[in-house]
Order: sequence, then structure tokens, then C-alpha cells
Amino acid sequence: MNRSPDKAGQRSPDLWSLYEWMFKSRIFEEAVRQIWKDGKISGEMHLGLGEEAIVAGIVSQLIEGDALALDHRGTPPMLMRGVDPLGLLREFMGRPDGLCGGRGGHMHLFAPERLAASSGIVGASGPAAAGFALAGQMLRPGTVSVAFFGDGAINAGMLLESMNLAAVWKLPVIFVCKDNDWAITTPASTAVGGNVLARAQAFGLKAIEVDGAEVGAVWSAAGEALRHARAGHGPVFIRAHCVHLEGHFLGDGLLDTFRRPVYSFRKRTWPMVRGFFRRGGAPWIERIASLRQILGGVLAMQSQTARQGDPLRRTRQVLAEKDAYRLAALESSVRLKIQECVAIALASQGRAL
Repeated sequence: MNRSPDKAGQRSPDLWSLYEWMFKSRIFEEAVRQIWKDGKISGEMHLGLGEEAIVAGIVSQLIEGDALALDHRGTPPMLMRGVDPLGLLREFMGRPDGLCGGRGGHMHLFAPERLAASSGIVGASGPAAAGFALAGQMLRPGTVSVAFFGDGAINAGMLLESMNLAAVWKLPVIFVCKDNDWAITTPASTAVGGNVLARAQAFGLKAIEVDGAEVGAVWSAAGEALRHARAGHGPVFIRAHCVHLEGHFLGDGLLDTFRRPVYSFRKRTWPMVRGFFRRGGAPWIERIASLRQILGGVLAMQSQTARQGDPLRRTRQVLAEKDAYRLAALESSVRLKIQECVAIALASQGRAL
């Protein structure tokens, strides 16, 4: 990752490199979305659309020997850490020549040569990162481990226990909370008590809050956190605010309600209306309260698709003003590479069938 000194003599991020990483992740996951819609990927699909700046700002500063403990949105960090995109695609499609032999899907990825692993268990990245950090402390002094998780994991006991142990043992861990204010369909305001940063500080962790849509801000916060951990001062907690442009997963019911109103009316809205007016059951006051909660969730979830929260859009605006031709060439090159990768994956699937 190339960096240049700013006016104060401090290193500043190379936005061109960061944007290339972010754009590659976005185009790849958009291709995955289409393959999933075409029925070539089975089961749920959780994408990191909206998290790219958080991942790029942190992963771009990792060195050899650093480890990654990932959640169920592990595709962007795997890509940015150098994992073969073709291997990922084949894994998602359940192919035996996939990254994990087609057995892990998109949530359970393992790339030992990159010291990166993901899990679909909420909060599991905490214990994994603590273990990676302990191994690094003993075998690779000066290295760190990074745990990525969502705000839905912040109440998980294993994550809190990991933060406590990391603080006690001064493990070089960066705990990164990708906070979009939602845990699937539960607003964080209704499930998380107190202040999230204060929780981390109560364990003795250095705590930093940042706008996860601003890749430069994330890069600076990550640099501060990494210097702290590498120097042996213990773990750091980063709370990075973001949006999930596709909701919790592809086909998210709350987003579908206004994205595909006709489909949603037949599949979801009409059955709820019939249930609302059905005789017997809960008192009317409780039914009305439930309906308000559902409608409030649908309206609030629309903010997840807000363009002002899209990290690529923000960075792209800055780069377009600097050199629109260079930007177009960069995007064209990345698109071509991803298209070639997808074509190979689909062609090889056809031969296997």
C-alpha cells in the first residue's frame, strides 16, 4: 500500500489504491449477487456491500503474519487480503475446487496461507482473534490479529469475554465493530444498553469511533490502533458506523417490502393483514403496537440503501474531481478482471455438470 506524507509530516492514505480495493470488492460482490439470483448459489448470501471502506482502511495496513478473524461477511476482507476470487466463487457455488472444497459456502471460509478464517456464529470472531493474537505474541512478535463483527454481536458473551481476556493479557487484537444499527431485523436501540464505546473502555481497551463510510478516516483510526497494539499496549476497539446496502442478506424482507411491493404484498403484507383482523388472539392494542413496530422497521430500513452512506460513492466523488480519466481506466480494468473471473467460474461449472 503506497502512502504519501501530508502537510504535518504524517503519512496519509493513497485514496487511489484504497478505492481500487473497495471497487474490486463491490464489483465482485455485485457479480455474486447476480449469480445467487440466477440460482447458482444455494442458501443465504450475506454481502459486505457498504462495509468496503472499513475493510480497506484496516486490511490495507496489515503486514505478513497478521491474522484475520471474520464474521459471516468475510468476502471483502478475504479478497483484500489476497485470496483468489475464483476460488471464492467456486466455493460459494459448492464446487470441490473451491477455496474450502465447496464445504464452507460463503460464511465458513478458511485461507491458512493468509491467516484468515470466518465463521457464521455471531461473536465467534472475538475468541478466534484472541487465539490468533496469543499465537502471534509468542511466535510472531509485532504482529496483530483483527476481529470483524457486527453490532448484533456486541451482546454475545464470548465476544465480551474475549475483550476482557485480551485486555488482561495485553493481546495485540483490534476488535472492529461494523455498526449499522441493526441486528438482522432488531434495531440496536431496542437491544443494546448503555454506550458501546464505554463497554470496551470498561475492560481497559483503547476505544475509537469513526465514520465507516469515510475510508480516509478509517485508515487513520486503524493506523492509530495498529501502532498501539504492535507496541505491546494491548487491544483496541474500533466502532465504525456503516450501512448494509442489501440489508441483512439478499432478499431481506424489510427491504423487499418497498423494493418489490407487489411481490411483498402477496408473500408478506397480505398474510399479515389477514392475521391482524383475525378473530381471537392478542388484544387489539397489542396488534396495533406490533403493526407500528413492523411499519417502523420497514421505514427505518430504507436508510440502509441511502446513497450518502455508500463509501464508494463518497470516495469516487473525490477521485473524479482529481482525474476522471484515471478513475474510468481503473474501474474499467477492475470490471474486466472480475468479468473474466466470473466467466471462468461459470464455464467450469457447466463442464462439471
